[in-house]
Amino acid sequence: MRIVSLIPSATEIVFALGLADELVGVTFECDFPPDPRRDRHVVVGGLDTQGLSPESIDRLVREKIAAGDDLYRLDEDRFLSCDPTHVLTQDLCRVCALPSGEADAALERLGCDADVTTLDPHTLDDVLATIVEAGRTLGVDDRAARLVDDLRSRIDAVTQRVGDRERPSVFVLEWSDPPFLSGHWVPDLVVAAGATPVLAETGGRSVPTEWDTIAEHDPDIVVVAPCGFGLDGASEQATAVLDRLPPRAQVWAIDADGLVVRPGPRLVDGIDALATIFHPDLFDGPHPSVRRIR
Repeated sequence: MRIVSLIPSATEIVFALGLADELVGVTFECDFPPDPRRDRHVVVGGLDTQGLSPESIDRLVREKIAAGDDLYRLDEDRFLSCDPTHVLTQDLCRVCALPSGEADAALERLGCDADVTTLDPHTLDDVLATIVEAGRTLGVDDRAARLVDDLRSRIDAVTQRVGDRERPSVFVLEWSDPPFLSGHWVPDLVVAAGATPVLAETGGRSVPTEWDTIAEHDPDIVVVAPCGFGLDGASEQATAVLDRLPPRAQVWAIDADGLVVRPGPRLVDGIDALATIFHPDLFDGPHPSVRRIR
């Protein structure tokens, strides 16, 4: 097989299924496991947002979408040089990755007959189902089943550990300027880790909200998990909006890009990390991917 991944989560799934040697093409955002771009074609590029504020990034994305411009670019020459047999893509979010429609159009234009699989999870169960689907497409059904069984066992272990505890109310901030509430699988992570999500869209899109609305819900804990940012970036954004958040709430930052917003196997690590925030007395200390800001 010659696999091309057009989304970072699919790259992580391919590695988790033991198919790294068959992965020939990735995106510029693929960064886990370490060095997934080494010795592989980077077939998808995108906006350079380094150094931009959250407000500037939001404005740039909105302007691009309004103008009908592409947020991601498929390098057709590199893609064709991969001569892929299998392509993994998505239609979940135009802001997060190259839409599958563009991949389909490129394959037709290039005369490529690769097997295209679109992974579009909306809930945590959906994410686990995409691993099964990818395993079936790539001919490693048994490996995928074992991986999902292991992930479910880990989730069950956390939910059982926190099962009879009082559940704090938790607001997850997925973007800081303007503020966005959490959607898709993120509320499922909060529930599995032993808390009650507030102002969240389970299975739905992350959408803008208002600071006053967040204050009205008065959560016990605010987790700042900005899409596309690791722990340091999340910490910076949390600090920047600290005076806008409900004053009695604990405020934490988390490696959002690695453990919260990317729909791959590491979401279970995200549950582990969140549980150390919500129920610290059950653990030896905070997870290394979280940081208390207040």
